[in-house]
Amino acid sequence: MVIEIGQIIHDFAIIMTVAAVMALISFKLKQPMVIGFILAGMIIGPYTPLFNFILNVEVLNLFAEIGIILLLLIVGMEFPLEKLRKIGRKALVIAISEALGTFVAGYIVGYYALNFSFFDSLFLALAISVTSSVLVMRVLEELNVIREEASLLILGVCVIEDIIIISMLAILQSLGSTGNLSISEIGISVGSVIAFIAAMIIVGSKIVPRVVNFIGRLNKPDLLIITILGIVFSLSYIAYEIGISIATGAFFAGVLIAESKVQVVSKVMATPIRDMFAALFFVSVGALMDITLLPIFILPAIILILVSIIAKFSAVFLAAKSQGFDRTTSIKTAFSLSSSGGELALVTAKVGSNIGVTSSFVLPMIGAMTIITTFLSPYIVKAGWKFREDLLRRRKTM
Repeated sequence: MVIEIGQIIHDFAIIMTVAAVMALISFKLKQPMVIGFILAGMIIGPYTPLFNFILNVEVLNLFAEIGIILLLLIVGMEFPLEKLRKIGRKALVIAISEALGTFVAGYIVGYYALNFSFFDSLFLALAISVTSSVLVMRVLEELNVIREEASLLILGVCVIEDIIIISMLAILQSLGSTGNLSISEIGISVGSVIAFIAAMIIVGSKIVPRVVNFIGRLNKPDLLIITILGIVFSLSYIAYEIGISIATGAFFAGVLIAESKVQVVSKVMATPIRDMFAALFFVSVGALMDITLLPIFILPAIILILVSIIAKFSAVFLAAKSQGFDRTTSIKTAFSLSSSGGELALVTAKVGSNIGVTSSFVLPMIGAMTIITTFLSPYIVKAGWKFREDLLRRRKTM
């Protein structure tokens, strides 16, 4: 298929103009801009006949894939290996309990109660296991409690959970691509992910930071950003070639770059590029959401959101208590991590759609769930800290 340059310019102009308008509206309404981007995609996408301005959906998908890579690059740059080492065993136990507990609960409800297919249930379960660390941290900053014990624990759990989710996504993509669910294939999929992560930590940590430091000392910003992009796309391609998610390669590229001495400068330089392609990614998700399917998936979506909140709260609270945290800290942590959604949920939906193993309703369903939970998340987090204050107030009056 021949793609005309005029079509690309046309689609790019429409996407960025509508996205800018919707982002401004979201900002004025004090809502996350991701909601504005998704709604922008819904407005201009092929499933909204009156406003179908996109001439070539394939180009939109290409931009979206680049958006995933750059989005996960910046996420990874927040978590250098040293920070991961300091998080501690307690946060690890809570993160594993939360991610796996929510995943199992989501799969059981999706497959057995809602009668979704095997892969639909798996990808939906993984999507509701995601917690938006960026959103949670922003709310805690607004509450001026970012330095409290519970906040540090929440940050640690979010970091580890992101790694768990990305690793599980790589395994699901590998299984979905092969279409073979034998024990040997599952073993190969899991082994591939573990081998890739081990190679990144053991080998990559000795090479990538040194390369970035060397380029950084040359004091050539243009050369530095080109080098960073070369690293992230190379590792994403390696991940793709061995059958795991490109998001995994991009994430660990960010982790390795964060080990360098120019991590702050690298992040500042890469963020504007990330913002542009991330906007394209979220718009593409909105554009590919078939809102005519809304009557079909809205009730299951609400059910899965409730399952996610209950499973996350229960798993985090019980795990935190088992690790010796007091009731107040456990409750605050559980509330803060109860909201699902975020960028990784949308990445999960897109991966399932790209490899063709999920039904047509899964992407718009996760998109709708993300909009709902992104809106609810600040209120859930604030409710947890208000509950703490009310609890302390009652104790003082007793």
